[in-house]
Amino acid sequence: MVLPAPLRSLQADLPACPRILLELQTLMRDDERALPEIAALIESDMALAAAVVRTVNSAMYGLLRRVETVGEALRYLGTREVVAISYASALRAAFPPSPRMNALWRTAGLSGLLMGRSAAALGVDPLQAHTAGLFARSGQALMLAHLGSAYEAMLEAFGSDAAALDAAETSAWGIGHAAYGSVLCASWGLAAPVVSFVRERVRPPTQRPPLEPMLRRLLALGAATEALLHEDGGPGSPAALAALSGLPASADLPEQALRAAVAPHWRQLGELRARGLQIID
Repeated sequence: MVLPAPLRSLQADLPACPRILLELQTLMRDDERALPEIAALIESDMALAAAVVRTVNSAMYGLLRRVETVGEALRYLGTREVVAISYASALRAAFPPSPRMNALWRTAGLSGLLMGRSAAALGVDPLQAHTAGLFARSGQALMLAHLGSAYEAMLEAFGSDAAALDAAETSAWGIGHAAYGSVLCASWGLAAPVVSFVRERVRPPTQRPPLEPMLRRLLALGAATEALLHEDGGPGSPAALAALSGLPASADLPEQALRAAVAPHWRQLGELRARGLQIID
C-alpha cells in the first residue's frame, strides 16, 4: 500500500495542542502559582471544565460530596490529578468519536489511571506516569483517524500485541503507532520521559537503547499495566495479577515491587466493577 500523504511527514495533520494545556504546563512549572490560577485557566474552557467536573464526580474518585467547580476538584484531588484529567479530556476531544475510538480511549484512561496511582510507590512521577498511560495509544488514534476501516481491521487482527501491531503498521504504511504517537507527544510539549515511553514501549527491553533508570521503571510499570488490562476477567480480576509473573525480568523493578504497587489499585477497580459502577466513560 502506498504511504498516505498525511503520514509521509510526521508533522502533517497532527492535532494542535490546545492552548489550555500549554498554559497549564507553564503553571505547573511554577511552584509559586496558586490553585485559583489553575482553576481559572481550566474554567476558561467551558467544555474542558465540564469534562473535569464530570470525571471527578465519577465512581472512580469516590468523593463523599459532589464537586461543582474545578476549584473544588483541585482542593479534593490535588493539582496533578486534575491536570491529568484535563489531559485525558483534551486528548479525547482532539479526535473524531467512533465506537472503536471510544474503546481505545477507555483502555487508555484505565492505563493512565492505574499507572498514575501506582507510580509513587515505585519512585516514578505520578503525573508523568498517568500521562504516559493516556498517550500510549495516541499513535493508534492518529492512524485510526487517518486510515479508517483499513486500520480498524489491523487493530482487530493484532489485538493486544502492540509490538506485532507496530511492525505490521510499519510494513503497510511506513510508520508505526509508537513513532507517530511520540511525535504527537513531543509536539504537545509533554515531558521527555513520556515521549520516550510512547516510542519505546513496543520494543522488547533487550532491543532498547540505553535508558535512564527512571524511564526503565516507567516502562516496566507500563508493561505491568498492559499485562493486567489485557488478561481475561476485566479490571480487578484477581487471576490477572498472575500475568505479572510472565513479564521480562527487570533489575530496576522486581516483580514483587511491581505487584505491591499495582495490586491495591487493581483491586479497587474490581470493587467498583463488582458494584456495577462505570469506571471510565
